[in-house]
Amino acid sequence: MKIYIAGKGAVGTFFGDLLQALGIEVWYAPRALEEVRPYDADVALVTTKSYDTDGAIETLRRAIAYPEKCVFVSPQNGVGNEEKLAAAFGADNVVAAALTTPVDRDRDGNVRPAKEGGLALAPMGSNAYNWLSATFAGTGLNVKVVDDWRSLKWSKLSLNVVANASCAILNVLPNRFVHFERIFTLEIRMIREVRAVMQAIGIEPIDLPRYPVRALFAVANLPSPVARGLLAHSIAGARGTKPPSLLLDLRRAKPQTEVDVLNGAVAAAGRDLRIPTPVNAVYARVLNDIAHTPPLWAKYREHPDRLEAEVEAEMKRAKVLART
Repeated sequence: MKIYIAGKGAVGTFFGDLLQALGIEVWYAPRALEEVRPYDADVALVTTKSYDTDGAIETLRRAIAYPEKCVFVSPQNGVGNEEKLAAAFGADNVVAAALTTPVDRDRDGNVRPAKEGGLALAPMGSNAYNWLSATFAGTGLNVKVVDDWRSLKWSKLSLNVVANASCAILNVLPNRFVHFERIFTLEIRMIREVRAVMQAIGIEPIDLPRYPVRALFAVANLPSPVARGLLAHSIAGARGTKPPSLLLDLRRAKPQTEVDVLNGAVAAAGRDLRIPTPVNAVYARVLNDIAHTPPLWAKYREHPDRLEAEVEAEMKRAKVLART
């Protein structure tokens, strides 16, 4: 078996190391498109950030010698990546994936995965790809095969959005964020918005390795004070002082983040379905504004009242539009 990996970050390196330990040949895509060479791959892993998916597809068009015989696997965050891969290479050749094993790099650049979590896989088309799930299971990963790829990706999204954009906008870590009572109540509303959109689309949540997604929605549906207490304990214990991905992007002054395929995707679906999603809409808009105009961050850093005011204004605008 031959594996081609587009994206040599922490996740790409994590998969590459696991597969190479099994004696599987692994080839990483070069950064420069002009350096790409054809490769007869059986599997192509797309491990870039979601905003680089279009570039990864251009790389794969040049690199994969026989795309009709290759399986394209996307363990990327957010929604929309699989649809792009399917448009380029056919749905029957695409497998959606969700990695729930936290993966980081240490100060020396070495990949340090956690022991918990695992990998969930869901083919987009009619092919089962049992050999693919068996290969990943052979690495020692806890592998779960899922029937509905949309349930897989939206369930992972529901995990990714919790204490992510909000922490990034306020520039606080999760263990401190949970003590901002009023903003944390908004966070619960944000989770409820995700569930409402999923219900409208007809997508059922599923549990993922290590993470009981259905329990997350059940807790979020409780009265806010109860939900706040239960979720705060869980978030502070699980994430604590670890900066969420969107906060890391802002601290690194990246002009792009994945918020558009996370909160932004929820807000976009809400607009299409006429479902109010004011919290997700504000989180996506404000975080994008900060990424594009870094000095704006000073307005929101450790000022939860200002973020709350933005959501209240968005809710008022939504009510006015609903009456017109």
